[in-house]
Amino acid sequence: MVAALIETTNGRSQDDPYEVSVVMPCLNEAKTVGVCIDKALSCLKKMKVKGEVVIADNGSTDGSQDIARDHGARVVPVAQKGYGSALQGGIADARGKYIIMGDADDSYDFSRLEGFVERLRQGHDLVMGNRFRGGIMPGAMPWLHRYIGNPVLSGILNLFFHSGVGDAHCGLRGFSKESYKRLGLSTPGMEFASEMVVKASLQKQKISEVPVILHPDGRDRPPHLRSFRDGWRHLRFLLLLCPLWLYLIPATLLLGGGLGIMAWLTSGPREIGSVVFDVHTMLLGSLAVILGYQTIWLWAYAKVHGWTSGLLPADTFSKNVFKRLNLERGLIAGAAMLLSGLVLNGWLVHTWMGQDFGPLDVSLTLRYALWGFTAMVLGVQTIFGSFFLSMLGMTDRARQLAGAGK
Repeated sequence: MVAALIETTNGRSQDDPYEVSVVMPCLNEAKTVGVCIDKALSCLKKMKVKGEVVIADNGSTDGSQDIARDHGARVVPVAQKGYGSALQGGIADARGKYIIMGDADDSYDFSRLEGFVERLRQGHDLVMGNRFRGGIMPGAMPWLHRYIGNPVLSGILNLFFHSGVGDAHCGLRGFSKESYKRLGLSTPGMEFASEMVVKASLQKQKISEVPVILHPDGRDRPPHLRSFRDGWRHLRFLLLLCPLWLYLIPATLLLGGGLGIMAWLTSGPREIGSVVFDVHTMLLGSLAVILGYQTIWLWAYAKVHGWTSGLLPADTFSKNVFKRLNLERGLIAGAAMLLSGLVLNGWLVHTWMGQDFGPLDVSLTLRYALWGFTAMVLGVQTIFGSFFLSMLGMTDRARQLAGAGK
């Protein structure tokens, strides 16, 4: 097997660059890692590709490291635990211009890498395998993953980030080392697979798919994947990197619905069939307005923090919002809302005084009191929110990015 590696690399020195590095994360894969290495090296040799196989070992205790070396691979130990951590360590140490990653459990056929290499040579930044187009052999994927987990998470990812990828969690994929560095991936666990597609989509990298066949793995132990734990980690990650769906869309629905309810009921009770809507429903509308408005501020915080920290691209809209919602404008808007609320409630106090502080017609006065209280809350939220938003923009990176949008 060592001879096969030498023949594949044409006898170059260890420091010479390769065209392709096949990187496999490994944690106790003694039964299958050798088979995967043999297939990958044979494929590289058949294609006359100058390449290597890198085993990113995550602390195997079953002798996987020695088996990998005996079969001609280079072993890179990665101390930090996790699927994403292992891959990050292996990719960082890989010497290839292009990287093809895949699990070392023999569920993917490393003897069929031609499609990935061809697309990468054509200039594609990320080439995803698609198991649903290539085929899933009997027993290769649990029904929960095949019919619920993967389709749902891939659908959410495409809805949020418009990646156009049909199998976002396929473990066999290829990418250029240069494009990978631009992504700045950091997640240590299984959500690493989603992070790669999400950030490639956000950066408008060129993404394509090739069909791959998924085979039953050759393990003699339970898989490392935990369906619900890792599924939640994927979903959580998708939400955190999409302020639009996590904050802005729910906020818009709450704010718009709440304002609509309050305006509808300001003039008096409304009847729909035998149901009467009155001040108690208007109170619910006020609550929706306050919650929606606060959530919009959370969206603004998330957008600014996202692009100042490098988690999200600095799109033109978020930079324009940041530049226009400066502290002074926020203070003026907040003071205006606060003052309008105080004036409205002051009018109610004056009306109460005119009644010698006696009982008021609650069905009438409470409607205007709700508008006043709501305006006061929104005003205070705007004032303090503007201070916090300005603080987020005090970093050097925030100033540089805001200046770049001029």
